[in-house]
Amino acid sequence: MLRPQALPLAFALLVGLRALAILLDVTPTSDADFYYSRAVSLALGHGYLANDGHATAYWPPGWPMALSVAFRALGASTIVVGLLNLAGAALSGWLLLDLGRKVTGSEPAARAALLAYAVYPNAVLYVPLALTEVFYTALLLGGCWLMVARSGWGWTVLAGVVFGLATLVKAQTLVVVPLVLAIALLRQPAPLRRIPGLAAQGFAVLAVAALTVAPWTIRNHRELGAWVAVSTNGGITLLTGNNDSARGTFTPDDPAVKALDARRDLDELAYDAEARRLGTAWIREHPARFAALMPRKLLRLWGPDGEGVWAYETGARHYHAGAFLMLRLANQAFYVAVLALAALAVPLTLAARRRAGLNPIDWWLLPYGIALYPSAIAMVFSGQSRFHFPAMPFLCMAAAAGLVALLGRRQATLAQTSSNASK
Repeated sequence: MLRPQALPLAFALLVGLRALAILLDVTPTSDADFYYSRAVSLALGHGYLANDGHATAYWPPGWPMALSVAFRALGASTIVVGLLNLAGAALSGWLLLDLGRKVTGSEPAARAALLAYAVYPNAVLYVPLALTEVFYTALLLGGCWLMVARSGWGWTVLAGVVFGLATLVKAQTLVVVPLVLAIALLRQPAPLRRIPGLAAQGFAVLAVAALTVAPWTIRNHRELGAWVAVSTNGGITLLTGNNDSARGTFTPDDPAVKALDARRDLDELAYDAEARRLGTAWIREHPARFAALMPRKLLRLWGPDGEGVWAYETGARHYHAGAFLMLRLANQAFYVAVLALAALAVPLTLAARRRAGLNPIDWWLLPYGIALYPSAIAMVFSGQSRFHFPAMPFLCMAAAAGLVALLGRRQATLAQTSSNASK
């Protein structure tokens, strides 16, 4: 399956499995329903409004904006949601393959990474859902590809645009830029000489990203009367992960959260500020508990997988509990195998680079840096398994590198054994 002839099959599996998932016709619920409804509102020219009709910035607008463009062109339906996500997934597959060549330094590993992502059940199940994950993953891969696999100021500007769009989907995205630049700096000899050029590149990416986000920020000032860069849900996100009931994940039923929700004297901005104040105060008053929650938050983030099934339980016409349970179990086994191979790739890669006399720091570290990004956020806020979804294509690259290294060692051992036997 690592041969070049496997590439068409991998892409056929990636597109075909996701196209079949679209036929399950999942009705948007919870967050997906909000995004779908906002996209319909935007497509009709009504603006980005809360359920009560007032202008809002509670949720980042990037995904509803993109979805509204598709709705204007093709009409609002769950099929259009699936088709847009299918296009994003196909693009992600191509980006994964090309970026994987750079990250792993191995064509077979890049192909194996694509094949793994193509059949990854959770990634397949997300395609019919009106959630941000598939769209955001394509943007994150695209931004990294532009910075890692392309050079020149035109590509740098385009990377800024892509990272700006990604920031409109997930506000913390720009922390990825210095991570990529740090690897770029340290992977080459004489890093001090390269600081001015990389600093200029980083400034350009961040500046263009800020300009991309700026129209939305200006809109927020006009509509809300305050400079809100992207969204106003940071405070409640902090509070729901740091309170007396906190157990590592999202806890909306905590008394402090419910009391805040019950208040009717707060507008959106005041609600966000009060939630942030309460969450910050709890952390300041309970530093030991805050620190003790961090491992639990990481476990909630990285332990379970397959959360895409949840939407099918409430919104799919063709849901079958037994079949989806088996799918969930198979997905979890696949997910654990990917994480295990990605972890194993670290010592194997370091040993191989040491034998070859190569710098231990190179693009092979990118998947682990991308995985660190949601981990750092989760340790402060809360751990939810869907937050690791955008890191999975990168971890497929790392896992594929580990698999290829293992196969290479096995072949070398067999060759050595055969050689010894012939003497």
